[in-house]
Amino acid sequence: MIRVLLVDDHGNVRRSMALVLEHEGMAVREAASAAEALALLSNGDTDVVVTDVRLDRDADGAALLRAIKERDPEIEVILITAFGTIDQAVDAIKSGAYEYLTKPVDPGRLAITVRRAAERRALSSEVRLLRAEIGNEAEIIARSAAMQGVVREAVRLADSDSTVLVTGESGTGKELIARLLYLRGNRRAGKFVPINCGALPETILESELFGYQKGAFTGALADRKGLLEEAHQGVLFLDELGEIPHAMQVRLLRFLQDGEVRPVGGAETRRVDVRLVAATHRSPEDEVAAGTLRQDFYYRINVIQLRIPPLRERPEDVRALAEHFLRRLSARVRRQVLGFDDEASRLIREYAWPGNVRELQNAIERAVNLSSGDVITAADLPAALSLAGRRSVEVEPDERQRLLDALQGARWNRAHAAARLGISRSTLWRKLREHRIDG
Repeated sequence: MIRVLLVDDHGNVRRSMALVLEHEGMAVREAASAAEALALLSNGDTDVVVTDVRLDRDADGAALLRAIKERDPEIEVILITAFGTIDQAVDAIKSGAYEYLTKPVDPGRLAITVRRAAERRALSSEVRLLRAEIGNEAEIIARSAAMQGVVREAVRLADSDSTVLVTGESGTGKELIARLLYLRGNRRAGKFVPINCGALPETILESELFGYQKGAFTGALADRKGLLEEAHQGVLFLDELGEIPHAMQVRLLRFLQDGEVRPVGGAETRRVDVRLVAATHRSPEDEVAAGTLRQDFYYRINVIQLRIPPLRERPEDVRALAEHFLRRLSARVRRQVLGFDDEASRLIREYAWPGNVRELQNAIERAVNLSSGDVITAADLPAALSLAGRRSVEVEPDERQRLLDALQGARWNRAHAAARLGISRSTLWRKLREHRIDG
């Protein structure tokens, strides 16, 4: 959950913004002054601060920004400004503010800006940890041969400038592999700039990627460079590639061909040096066939493809990931949870994890928060794991009986039995071995 602190000396303004953000599922606290805001920040549970530039009591928003950045540089600060203080807001952005919004604040823009700021906050924290530990490939949990192969290939490709397309189901860790490409490569002195293409409407996506010039549209009160320029000499990560509108695919294709960007409302182009890493949770070939992904754009993006296997295809990683999350989450809640009991271990091992690593992490986080002892039990895990276990036990005797009925009906002729079941002979052989049926 995104944790936001709103700072404004007008209570009705704070409340209206709080209602917008709470409707988006965010946790919101309010402060009427800079001093009150700093007191609330002392417990370290804030991701984003939204503050008016002008605070009547003890300090302005720019001073509050400086104080926040001195305490925790990773907290993102968004400034709210009236027309007369735009220059002050622009100066504050140069000092580390994430963005400024003009009054009256558009609710949709507020929610999108706060969400993007929180994503950057999360990314900064994770990249800092990954920078410290990136020398050890085990930080990306890869006990299985399949995942070890993905990591080795990513490390080999890290110094290349070629575009990489990372594919895999939702929750498999595509962004983590993209960061590995960045942090192990020769572009790590630049920025890693991620953007979720499915989270922004087309008009906002264009200005986010290419930037805009003052006066390009209502609310464009100063020049702003886009994410492509921000990623100069670094890596731009485009998540959910298939969500990019066709018109934007054409603009990105042109950028990939000539390396130039033209801001919205601008006449001049600027050269930038960016490595592009893209990702999709769908089959890109299917998206081309469906018409959501332009064929020319796909061929230009798909220079090198890395496929991350789903968790069900790498069961060796499940236990290691569960223990990794247990250690990390136990430290976060300042509790010593030592491990899993036998039944919890069995459920974790046998569950299919359709939500992949993200679902596993959420399950362990739930268990850590609900556990009353120093060991995770089956009761602490989501009910879906136990239900899936019971269903698999029920399915197994049913399948065994169907196999026996088919064999008996075919007078134990396996070719005829396979035909009765509508499966191949090799599948029948495998199932007979699984159920230890001779004949």
